[in-house]
Amino acid sequence: MAEKQIILTQSGLEKLEKELEELKSVKRKEIAEKIKVALSFGDLSENSEYDEAKNEQAMMEARIADIEVMLKRVKVIDEDELSNEHIHIGSKVELRVTNKQTGKSDVVMYQIVGSNEADPLEGLISDESAVGRALLDHSTGDRFDVEVPVGVMEYEVLAISK
Repeated sequence: MAEKQIILTQSGLEKLEKELEELKSVKRKEIAEKIKVALSFGDLSENSEYDEAKNEQAMMEARIADIEVMLKRVKVIDEDELSNEHIHIGSKVELRVTNKQTGKSDVVMYQIVGSNEADPLEGLISDESAVGRALLDHSTGDRFDVEVPVGVMEYEVLAISK
């Protein structure tokens, strides 16, 4: 089975590379210092500071390994090749979202990104989420319904940009 590509925008790639650099250059030293201090306390069998520092080190090393694997499989979206005719990964979309039960409507902005870059609170939604998947391939003016945890929402595509 082929490994799944990791799809990122250029800013998503830069953010991941920055996190990796931070973990390797700063966090490793901080945790090594914590371990050194904890070792100076003596008896390791009852040394919670040492156990905590070693657990933190293991989690950090696992994150470094995860990022390194992701970076080997990354495909950066070339925003110059994106069109504004249809929604695809990398598209920024302006939508009117209407709750079908209450009739309440809001205008929202989203950018469709790969799952590793998703951050709904920042308006970055995954192409693998229910809403992200439903948005793909739609054009300006399209209306469609999506079932989300709060009920059925109607989405109207108002604008698509890069």
